[in-house]
Amino acid sequence: MKPSALLTRTLATAVPVLAGALMLGASAAAPQAPAPAPPAQTVLPGYWEYTTSALGMGDTETKCVRPSEINRFFGGLSTRRWRCTYPVREVGNGQARFEGVCRDPKGRSVNVRLNGPFDAEHFRFRGGAQLARGLPYIPASITAHRISAECPANAEYF
Repeated sequence: MKPSALLTRTLATAVPVLAGALMLGASAAAPQAPAPAPPAQTVLPGYWEYTTSALGMGDTETKCVRPSEINRFFGGLSTRRWRCTYPVREVGNGQARFEGVCRDPKGRSVNVRLNGPFDAEHFRFRGGAQLARGLPYIPASITAHRISAECPANAEYF
């Protein structure tokens, strides 16, 4: 297979993988004990809406985030399908940077880099995902804002 055809095929199958790896949602981790109180420089609990975008495709989701889930929500960036670990996690002065690896249950992995500004009720991270060593990072972004401090009765929880 020609290298350009291989790259095109890889990118075509990678979009769903990338979207899953970057979407904020419920972590695949087992239930955990309540997290300690969030640090002073983080986002607030409440009802959040976030949009992920990769290669011109986007997805928007809403979740209710409890105070005990703030550290996992803001610093974990995992999804239902992808478990992510971020050895590089720098948060402060209104800026955040995350670098790590997301893995699915089948053992597939994606390198992820995200960074950008945040405040208590908004964040906008840009970066990308690398599907295999040696391939370029595919541009992606996550934009989120807090809709309200209270969650509606039918809200899905993080």
